[in-house]
Amino acid sequence: MVVDEELRRTRPPASSSAYRKFREDFGHQFNDEHVIDASWQAAFNGAPSLREVLSGPKKALMFQNLTQYPVARAVMGALGGGQLADWIGRKKVIMMALIIAYGAITMELVATSPALFLGGKLLNGFSIGAIQGITVTYIGEVTPLALRGIFTCLSALSYTIGPLIVALIVNETGDLPNRWAYRAVFVAQYGFAVIATLFVAFMPESPWWLASKDRDEAALKSLNDLGHRGDEGQKRLAAIKHTLAQVSSETAGATYLECFRKSNLRRTIVSIAPLCIQSLSGVMFAAGYSTYYMQRAGYSTAMSFKLQITQQVLSTIGNVMSWWLIDRVGRRSLTFWGLFVLTIILFATESLAIFADREPGGPEARATVAFILIYCWWYNATIGATAYTVLCEVSTSRLRIKTIAIGLAAQNSLNVMFSFVLPYLFNPDHLNLGAKISYIFGVLAIISLVFLWFYHPETAGRTYEELDEMFLKKVPARKFKSYQPDTAAMGEVVKAAFEKEELQGEVTHRA
Repeated sequence: MVVDEELRRTRPPASSSAYRKFREDFGHQFNDEHVIDASWQAAFNGAPSLREVLSGPKKALMFQNLTQYPVARAVMGALGGGQLADWIGRKKVIMMALIIAYGAITMELVATSPALFLGGKLLNGFSIGAIQGITVTYIGEVTPLALRGIFTCLSALSYTIGPLIVALIVNETGDLPNRWAYRAVFVAQYGFAVIATLFVAFMPESPWWLASKDRDEAALKSLNDLGHRGDEGQKRLAAIKHTLAQVSSETAGATYLECFRKSNLRRTIVSIAPLCIQSLSGVMFAAGYSTYYMQRAGYSTAMSFKLQITQQVLSTIGNVMSWWLIDRVGRRSLTFWGLFVLTIILFATESLAIFADREPGGPEARATVAFILIYCWWYNATIGATAYTVLCEVSTSRLRIKTIAIGLAAQNSLNVMFSFVLPYLFNPDHLNLGAKISYIFGVLAIISLVFLWFYHPETAGRTYEELDEMFLKKVPARKFKSYQPDTAAMGEVVKAAFEKEELQGEVTHRA
């Protein structure tokens, strides 16, 4: 499902042959070639190209209006989907989002005009936003504690495996002389959507959501389906009910505003901070502008495309590494020291870029490309993965899906800001910073490191019940690792009360 989420983020193929055919179908004749109008290209890709930057204020305004629509739909999908999932359940909203995705994919596939293609992307943006928030929430609520870190890290795999699959498909089909040069990518989306649909059919509803609606029998059945049978299931349900009751005074109403009140404000900030730091640490440049920069560094178009595939492979390897690191190193340490190393890489890239300007295409310029590849690998092994684990774990149980939606919306907002700003900083006709832009992200990374050191807690090995207790008691971030909770004892009391209630019910029934 997570891979499906990212694969549906496909843009018009970027390889020369496939994009040429896409331009013929969706563009217009200009001199000796076909071009796509700058405003449409901006809307499709979400960031201005050099042609768009040069197209003047009127086109720039159109770009601003159009590019915000897909991102706005993703934000609306995340926020709206989060609220809807609290009303009718996680599973139903995922199924609804997949149905919308089928329609959006079909619109992209059959589109013969830019307007219809953009409509498909707008619709897709809504489903992506909804699925993105709900899947992370669902994974966190149904996964056993021992596997929670690994499974939430898998959420980040979509950001590497999806683009890798797209790149490989385009590499094979890009030379076709017809529309299938780019349509093959859109067809592939159906495959992943079908796989997701088959899995959804067998998914149990979240026991946390069922318990929050006082559907205890259904929650117990869901826990049984997830492997918590007999006394273990009853004990688990009692702990969930106790946790929900414990935080109910601070989450009454469970609206988005509750995420910013009392102890929830701290949890919201801590939850979404790593996700926002992802954007502040330069991933938009490393992931979105690497191919363009590789060509500026002296690599041919064909070689830069191969390096792009290499970049995605390294990113995937990094994410797989995070599965092992997340529990052994810990969330706090892996996030902080991971960003610390990224900061060093950013400043090293900036230093090399100064010398690279003296000899374009020289060894220094190519060394900056190597650092970008290393950055992508290390980023995905550390904060690129841990941010989703922290987002899921730190938020309180009753507000989890809303907090996740806020985090994803905040990150998307930062990304769209950088999509406006980066071209003016990067392109040669403006500030022409090139890889020296790493200095800006390095400074932002230093500020982020200070925040993480003082405010980022260690959540590895902690149940949701324990985390709720620690936040309610305002335990300092650096004392989370050594804190001894009493939720286990309290959970036993609740279980005893639950069993007593059942016994009374049986006596009443016999009477």
